[in-house]
Amino acid sequence: MRSLTKDERRTEQRLPGSKNLDRMTTAEIVRLMNREDRKVAEVVGRELPAIARAVDAIVAAIRAGGRLFYVGAGSSGRMAVLDAAECPPTFGISPKMMRAFIAGGRRAVTGAVEGAEDSVANGERDLRRVKLTKKDVVVGIAASGTTPYVLGAMRYARKRGAMTVAVTSNRRMAVTRLARIAIATEVGPEVLTGSTRLKAGTSQKMVLNMLSTAVMVRLGHVYENLMIDAVLTNEKLHERAVRILTEASGASVSAAEHALRAAGHNMRVGLVMLKLGVDAKEARKRLTAAGGDLREALGE
Repeated sequence: MRSLTKDERRTEQRLPGSKNLDRMTTAEIVRLMNREDRKVAEVVGRELPAIARAVDAIVAAIRAGGRLFYVGAGSSGRMAVLDAAECPPTFGISPKMMRAFIAGGRRAVTGAVEGAEDSVANGERDLRRVKLTKKDVVVGIAASGTTPYVLGAMRYARKRGAMTVAVTSNRRMAVTRLARIAIATEVGPEVLTGSTRLKAGTSQKMVLNMLSTAVMVRLGHVYENLMIDAVLTNEKLHERAVRILTEASGASVSAAEHALRAAGHNMRVGLVMLKLGVDAKEARKRLTAAGGDLREALGE
């Protein structure tokens, strides 16, 4: 089967149902967009085996001392930056464990940087700067599958022996050939031709949600379905921490507040205190003996 050309990218083709978009009423426009958006979850669902393989690969890499890097440009890069930025406060991880690179750097997060995505060299340069190794994982995010910045990063990652994962909406493009695991959410033409911030962007957000959340769950940063390692940076999050401890332990609010204070605002320590009836020193000792495994420390 021959390779597709850039002109044959499905994300660049016209959607027949929206050819009269500029003549539609407001209600017709939003109904059409909603109808197209409903297809996205089904398309993502077809990629669940590949997503699960990627999660397992990332978990194995991080357990072996590796890091996770997202690489993207434009709206794809912004999706990557959003997901990576949310993980340290949500799961209590070091920002060094997970990082996103966007073509054009920080300026590109809020505005266009002319020609940034066209540089193959810059994709390699950004990964060189973090001293990429074979222990790391690079996830290249490119709806088109042809973004030079992403391809440069992926080629360099392969050269370094790192695990490579592609998230794209065009399966038979260059980015998938550089990936050991390809996640291809082929959502088809956009309502607004070529505007991949729409269905393609929605599919990327869904995939990245799954990747990062499942990875952090598998790494033990969640207890039941609770954010046990969340960073408590404001009053709202402190109140959430108290709720987490009461729901996880069955203790009263006052007992949870006392344990949280005694634990130095460490929810893991507080939960061990509440469930096992021990003090903070003993709770920390049990967590250390369990290698940080909360379930093991609790005897569960």
